[in-house]
Amino acid sequence: MRKFDTKVQHLKYRVLREVARSAFQDDLHHAFHNIPQKIVEGPKATMRCCIYKERAIVGERINVAMGGNPDNPNVIEVLDIACDKCPVGGFEVSDACRGCIAHRCEDVCKLGAISFDAHQKAHIDKEKCVECGKCASVCPFSAIANNKRPCQNSCKVKAISMDEEKKAIIDNKKCISCGACVYQCPFGAIMDKSYIVDVVNLIKGSEDTHQYKLYAVVAPSIASQFRYANLGQIISAIKELGFYSVVEAALGADMVADSEAEELMEKGFLTSSCCPAFVDYIHKQFPQLTEHISHNLSPMAVISKYIKSTDPTSKVVFIGPCTAKKMELQRPEVAPYVDSVITFEELQALIDSKDIDLDALPLGTLDNASYYGRIFARSGGLSEAVAEAIKEKGRDDFILNPIVCDGIEACKTALLKASRKALPNNFIEGMACVGGCIGGAGCLTHGDRNKNEVDSYGKEALEKTIQSAIAPYTD
Repeated sequence: MRKFDTKVQHLKYRVLREVARSAFQDDLHHAFHNIPQKIVEGPKATMRCCIYKERAIVGERINVAMGGNPDNPNVIEVLDIACDKCPVGGFEVSDACRGCIAHRCEDVCKLGAISFDAHQKAHIDKEKCVECGKCASVCPFSAIANNKRPCQNSCKVKAISMDEEKKAIIDNKKCISCGACVYQCPFGAIMDKSYIVDVVNLIKGSEDTHQYKLYAVVAPSIASQFRYANLGQIISAIKELGFYSVVEAALGADMVADSEAEELMEKGFLTSSCCPAFVDYIHKQFPQLTEHISHNLSPMAVISKYIKSTDPTSKVVFIGPCTAKKMELQRPEVAPYVDSVITFEELQALIDSKDIDLDALPLGTLDNASYYGRIFARSGGLSEAVAEAIKEKGRDDFILNPIVCDGIEACKTALLKASRKALPNNFIEGMACVGGCIGGAGCLTHGDRNKNEVDSYGKEALEKTIQSAIAPYTD
């Protein structure tokens, strides 16, 4: 039984699965006709006003599943036809207002936007309100709420607004492609472009490794996914798809922790470079701090670079929870090493498009990385790994004082302090998603168990130190 958090995810999965199946069968030219008919059987609508609109939306989802709008450089796209144009009211007073005499809301509003009717019930003047939220924070009855669209509420970098028709639009100059809006939109009107067709072509092009070897680099957060199956079965399923080998991105994380520790000790202050959304956020909102971004590539790029140094003809696909990795793929310093990126959602669709019977597969293994490389998947893991790397180098004289930023709002606070030279810490671990990579938009599930599962997976590592993990791969 497949597990998804929402029906929106399940619909997305069904489209991806059928697109992948059509690609494997060289039948993509019929996809736009056959797939909507298959997914929206009718005769009654189950999601929208009529089956014709449902099928039209599925058609747009197929387009994004096949790469989306080539003129839009962002991997996050809005499906105009699917946007429900959710009503937006900003801060509003609900019926919970008791008409108290304290009037804290009025006292705290410096713009005079709060008034009262004959029954002492509060009202907000929209022309004066600047949506600072101070009135909501002091109301003893929690009677004032900010009624934002789910997509706007989820976007902590304020990249989402509305056009004249009240449809969502994304400002690419602000967007960091974290995918929070993708996961939170209850209508599935915002999607991440998929490269699943490109991956199918890479699988077919390898001709069972006769043309080239195709490597899958899997993120350590895979340990918290695919709960209906054993992780070993998923590893075997990836090979069954046509991949030559499955390599842990966590090994790249071990390499990054080792070199990032060296860089930090040399420079004295550093921000992490593992999360592409966090790095993009610095470039767009705190350009004065870009010189402090670690010069190390991300674990994905580092291990992919190693693979291609040993086998220049190989192809590499990264599989993880992150939509921002699809943007990182486009960076000139990363593009030579990573051929494509898919999420766990897309991996699930790939496996099922080939009707692979997981129960019939042997248990594959992953044994490349250490505990410290594997815990990069959750918030705080990177800092722990850098601390361990410093310890293993015998540098007791260097005091690591990290600040762990769990989510982009925490990142903003730390970066503001750093820009004003008011941050006491010497290392900023930045994760755009709350919880770290285990909270990525491309996860199948998002839950409290994920952190514990990643830690348990880390403890299963055969290599107990960073140095023992990377020793076979260094000169």
